[in-house]
Amino acid sequence: MSAHPEAPDTTYDFVGIGLGPFNLGLACLTEPIDELNGVFLESKPDFEWHAGMFLDGAHLQTPFMSDLVTLADPTSPYSFLNYLKEKGRLYSFYIRENFYPLRVEYDDYCRWAAARLSSIRFSTTVTEVTYDEAEELYAVRTREGVTYRARRLVLGTGTVPFVPEVCRGLDGGLFHTSQYMHRKAELREKKSITIVGSGQSAAEIYYELLSEIDAHGYQLNWVTRSPRFFPLEYTKLTLEMTSPDYIDYFRALPEETRYRLEKEQKGLFKGINSELIDAIFDLLYQKNVGSGGRPVPTRLIGNSTLTGARHEGGTYTLGFHQDEQDKDYEIRTEGLVLATGYHYEPPAFLDPVRGRIRFDGHGRFDVARNYSIDVTGRGVFLQNAGVHTHSVTSPDLGMGPYRNSCIIRELLGTEYYPVEKSIAFQEFTV
Repeated sequence: MSAHPEAPDTTYDFVGIGLGPFNLGLACLTEPIDELNGVFLESKPDFEWHAGMFLDGAHLQTPFMSDLVTLADPTSPYSFLNYLKEKGRLYSFYIRENFYPLRVEYDDYCRWAAARLSSIRFSTTVTEVTYDEAEELYAVRTREGVTYRARRLVLGTGTVPFVPEVCRGLDGGLFHTSQYMHRKAELREKKSITIVGSGQSAAEIYYELLSEIDAHGYQLNWVTRSPRFFPLEYTKLTLEMTSPDYIDYFRALPEETRYRLEKEQKGLFKGINSELIDAIFDLLYQKNVGSGGRPVPTRLIGNSTLTGARHEGGTYTLGFHQDEQDKDYEIRTEGLVLATGYHYEPPAFLDPVRGRIRFDGHGRFDVARNYSIDVTGRGVFLQNAGVHTHSVTSPDLGMGPYRNSCIIRELLGTEYYPVEKSIAFQEFTV
């Protein structure tokens, strides 16, 4: 049962379902607002954010100001700087002169914030959402036997690891990068390891495994569908695309144009930190210099789409198609790490209210400019999962406080936190 017994007749202004950084930020920003009565439901027993990728030294790709609250309310007690002050690390962080928090540090910061909030219910799994037309209320039922009634919903269930269809159901111990820290000990015992996919997680794992290749003696392969190992585009004028101005521009484009841009813009938020790319090259150079003329047992291959996979006798046989050469080839490997990213799956608990949800021509949520997805345009709001409607701003941590400021404005009917209208120097529309 919930650690916070709920009065059976309580009606909330909103229920937040799922507690990733975005809904946690909403919980922080709504905590001081007396006019709002909300509750956040999370199935896990505590806050957890990508714990399987806490590699030594791994850090965020956005600076510390992209915390839960600062870009909406710099005076909030839930800021990352206040966390550092309470932990006794503020001066150390200042002397460090590095704006990018460690990934494990950001997770600890979020746990610190969650522990200070009264509106969060951990170990609470939502099983069904229904709508009472007469009372105009959503009923959120949970596995723990508590039903929460609310006027609005904010969905923050996040994305889940994507496993290519050809790998589903295979045995042999393959795993997604999200499990790396829990599985790397067994991975190191393999005679050969192949990473399939691209992005920051793939690069971090490749670098760590390459660092240890001499000690463990495995063959290490990294194969990606991308034509090259793309760096994250992080120039300042490009960063202006994470702005209210660009949301207005992108949201107003025709649906097919937005879907085309969604594919083309992946390098803006799914690329590899350029410093890490350089570090990988330098490590490869170092390994080759110290190898005594023997080739280092590693391969980096681009332009290759995974077309098939089978597992026999402790070994995977992976089929690839080299797209530019139009050639098929195979790689045999004992260990297989899937760096194939994440995707959004509409939660099954929404099925009873599906008729109240808007969908676009591709069958995905039709996310309005104000982040609503229901037919009223003011009843159900979506965190993240809107790259097809709000572009690169959707997964960006720094845009979380902006989105939450917009959602709070919709919940209250007034603008509690100032909502920026235009911040970009460049013009996106003509």
